[in-house]
Amino acid sequence: MSNETSTTETITYPKATPQTPPALVKKIGKTTYRVRVHFSTTSTETMEDKIKRLLREEVRQAMENE
Repeated sequence: MSNETSTTETITYPKATPQTPPALVKKIGKTTYRVRVHFSTTSTETMEDKIKRLLREEVRQAMENE
């Protein structure tokens, strides 16, 4: 395990718009990672549907590899 410290902070913007989505900032050692989140406005799949689809696919792949 590494002795490097890891910190996480969420940056929020006063007026979150599609041009300034929220960001997650994580610093690991001397490297800072900034991840911005955005969602499709045209998506027809709910989050629940997406999670179920991902789980089904993962189970299918695991069964194929047995």
